Amino acid sequence: MAASRPLLIRGATILTMDRQGDLPRGDLLVQGDTIAEIAPVIHADQAEVVDASGCILIPGLINAHMHTWQTALRGLAANWTLLEYFSKMHAGLATVFKPEDLHIATLVGALNQLNCGTTTLADWCHNNPTPAHNDAAVDALLQSGIRAAFFHGTPKPDPKPGQQPFWEVPHPRAEVERLLKSHQGKPLLSIHAAVLGPHYSTMDVALHDFAMAKELGIIASLHQGGGPARTPEGWQRLEAEGLLGEHINIVHGHALDDAQLQRFCELGLSFSAAAESEMSQGHGHPLTGRLRQFGRAPSLGVDLESVMSGDMFSQARIALGIQRSLDNVAHRAAHGSIPSTSTITTREALSWVTVEGARMLNALDRIGTLAPGKQADLVMIRASDLNMQPVHDAVSSVVFQTALSNIDSVMVAGSWKKRHGQLLGVDLPPLITRLQASGQKITQAMGLAPA
Repeated sequence: MAASRPLLIRGATILTMDRQGDLPRGDLLVQGDTIAEIAPVIHADQAEVVDASGCILIPGLINAHMHTWQTALRGLAANWTLLEYFSKMHAGLATVFKPEDLHIATLVGALNQLNCGTTTLADWCHNNPTPAHNDAAVDALLQSGIRAAFFHGTPKPDPKPGQQPFWEVPHPRAEVERLLKSHQGKPLLSIHAAVLGPHYSTMDVALHDFAMAKELGIIASLHQGGGPARTPEGWQRLEAEGLLGEHINIVHGHALDDAQLQRFCELGLSFSAAAESEMSQGHGHPLTGRLRQFGRAPSLGVDLESVMSGDMFSQARIALGIQRSLDNVAHRAAHGSIPSTSTITTREALSWVTVEGARMLNALDRIGTLAPGKQADLVMIRASDLNMQPVHDAVSSVVFQTALSNIDSVMVAGSWKKRHGQLLGVDLPPLITRLQASGQKITQAMGLAPA
């Protein structure tokens, strides 16, 4: 629990990402789980004081899409395309997971997110064949201390003879309702649905799942892409039924044409890109530039730690770099010259992993920026370090220079989760041993080893 005594973080460069703007040197006061004040100088005689001189303070990062259950398989899928991933992961490795495998993977994965500066994790759990699997994953999120949005998904094995294929099975509403009831009132946890959507399901299933999400008042997140759609006309039908809106989140989105994308922007749908994963596995270029045409921006997610690092600063850099490259190439093709300036700023990239993540979760009133009244979710970056100096532009230094070694402290809801470069209250060696044993068991059962 957050301490009752106020906490005054003094003398930092503060990037609020809010209307107040940046403070080259400022103080931030935390009362309980909430930011009470941000100002150049704050006087709070009873407060515990943290000297943050030489540090940059930013909102906690938001990882808008990650399959945390794959943490014990880190690096295993690094050389796979999307087609290999479907066959080897979902139809293979995933079938071996027991609840205890989900627990250790989710726990270590969430702790790593905190260590890397992520304070909110959207855990897209789609390897959960039993309620025990769901409980193990949710318990791990709660144990980690991260702010979590648990997206309840469904497994995707190859159908056995006589078995109904997963794309014809409606989302198990009763299980979502059980999770909602069991975890009602837990301030750091929300429950949502990771549905198939019309790209991967029949029309009847899509109608059922989208209606369920609307009736339960939860977010429905879905993958869109990765080959031809099962129900190409599905989106039109879903809109006609009044089932689209701000509670619908599209991940990847490469199969959408410009007319569809523009219409979804008008309807308020959110979009989550996983730039590094998308480029690595063959999805295509991230939607960033296409969304910007319609005045929108993506949230970002790691997607797969079985492929790449869980570091959200890397995701911001990669998404920014690839879109700048696409824009530069397009300009040279049209004008025969290098553009006079960059199309996207580093501040915009930082907003993708803060503001837009909060918007995707319909939580921008509570997280995503630093402002009085919002939750005290923040990251303190040690800008005095060798790789960060000199700092000419704090936002650019955060986006392009920050490494894991610079993340001094991480706070969630007014409670420190990391201080002076170390996670607090966590005995890591036995957890890593359990994670290693789980990964070895799963890969040996399927006869797979890294290439």
